[in-house]
Amino acid sequence: MKKVITYGTFDLFHIGHLNILRRAKALGDYLVVAVSTDEFNLIKGKVCTYPYEQRAEILKAITYVDKVIPENNWEQKISDIKNNEIDIFVMGDDWKGKFDFLKENCEVVYLPRTEGISTTEIKNQIRE
Repeated sequence: MKKVITYGTFDLFHIGHLNILRRAKALGDYLVVAVSTDEFNLIKGKVCTYPYEQRAEILKAITYVDKVIPENNWEQKISDIKNNEIDIFVMGDDWKGKFDFLKENCEVVYLPRTEGISTTEIKNQIRE
């Protein structure tokens, strides 16, 4: 069985999120999604509309997602890969090159983002 992992905040779930999850799952048989906790988002300077528990529940309901784990810090990726026996690490291509250090542990794939949609854009439109 080929296992895949991806990371994200997944606030205001939208078609771009669904697309990356679908494409990540297509690379393997089992998809693990690490969701940024509220505490970790504060460290990153992000404030979510929905708390971690709700974002995680939404992801657990997605057909492509087999397991959801909390992302508590930047440094946990190698241990997540080892503990979950991950074969492929997937991120959006706006992170291209940033996670190449993980290639010692698994394959690293950067997927193109869905054009014309982002959580930041949605939040900006709501504020207007």
